[in-house]
Amino acid sequence: MTITRRRILSAAGAAAGALSGLPALAQAPAGAPLRIGSTLALTGPLSATALTHKLVGEIYVEQVNKRGGLMGRKVEWLVKDDQSKPDLARTLYEQLVTSDKVDLLMGPYATGAILSAMGVAQRYNKVLVHHTFGIPSLAKYDMQFPAWSLGPDPQNTVSNSLFDMLQTAPKPPKTIAIVTSKFPSIHFMSLGGREVAKKRGLQEVLFLEWDFGNRDFGPIAARVKDANPDLVWIGDIGLEGNMLLDAMKKIDYTPPLHFHMYPAPGPMTKNADGDKALSVTIFEEHPPFTSNPVAAEFVKAFNERAKAANLPDTSVEVQAAASYTAWQILEAGIKGANSLDDRKIADYLKKNRIDTIQGKLRFDGAGNYGDDLMKIKQVQGGTWKVIWPTQFAAPGAKLQTR
Repeated sequence: MTITRRRILSAAGAAAGALSGLPALAQAPAGAPLRIGSTLALTGPLSATALTHKLVGEIYVEQVNKRGGLMGRKVEWLVKDDQSKPDLARTLYEQLVTSDKVDLLMGPYATGAILSAMGVAQRYNKVLVHHTFGIPSLAKYDMQFPAWSLGPDPQNTVSNSLFDMLQTAPKPPKTIAIVTSKFPSIHFMSLGGREVAKKRGLQEVLFLEWDFGNRDFGPIAARVKDANPDLVWIGDIGLEGNMLLDAMKKIDYTPPLHFHMYPAPGPMTKNADGDKALSVTIFEEHPPFTSNPVAAEFVKAFNERAKAANLPDTSVEVQAAASYTAWQILEAGIKGANSLDDRKIADYLKKNRIDTIQGKLRFDGAGNYGDDLMKIKQVQGGTWKVIWPTQFAAPGAKLQTR
């Protein structure tokens, strides 16, 4: 029998694989690095949360490079500090595209900065995947893709989910105080919650607003105490909720129920006054979410890195999960399109469901939004636990009231 050189090499390779019992190693990236650029609020009022997004991005880039990079190239992430300022974010994204000449973009943290980045992406026809944009109606650009799965109508759908859950309480709230930051997405969601509460028959006993960046919450706490509501809706972002709870504690007041829009997750769980705080989420570090092996691997990596970085909370929660999801979407778009061309990536994402640690996401709805996948969570025993819908609840977890 004639045995060709090709067959010998093929057989030898197969035998080596069988003997090792291990999967083949990813091919080492070659060529010029693939550069992905973004900004984050590494300083300023939003830094407490943005640091989580930075850690997640670093983890994902390391993971994807261990798998062989993207398009056979090592991935490098160029991240700049926008200082929690949307105007600065706009300038920095211009630099990333024109001066740094990055191959692709990744969105920043918080609605204002994302809207600024979206304008730059539109000007240069770049795909922009983003993770925390809170006003879907403003997402007019056809090559932007949200990882924050709150659907196209969150001011109604998210608010109704909250009030559906509250109806399961032993004594459902009848009165509500709404106090909110004027931060764009927070204000938008709070006004939506205000209207839904009225439609559901809750009596509004107080409505107050504050300017983003405010640090004096004493007068607001006093007004809430005087109103004595069954439920306090707190339209907060970052550490604002913690500061308001601290101000309430100083006047010996604890709200029976308090819901927070977008608190800094770690600081809220570590604050004793944050016990039983309610908020929204897409993912928390417990079953059924951690049944996904990719999610479980990410949770392990994040726990270790967050501990080493001395973050106040080492758990994977809504912010970390949204950030990881954004990177998954971008990678899926590149691989699905088999291209770094922004238009081809966008076309692929619009036509296909994408596997993420949240579940399968679609981008074929209004503003490229898909389904509202938001859940309601509560701080219980120093950790966030999903309590609604019940099929996503942590084992044994349900609404706790004072």
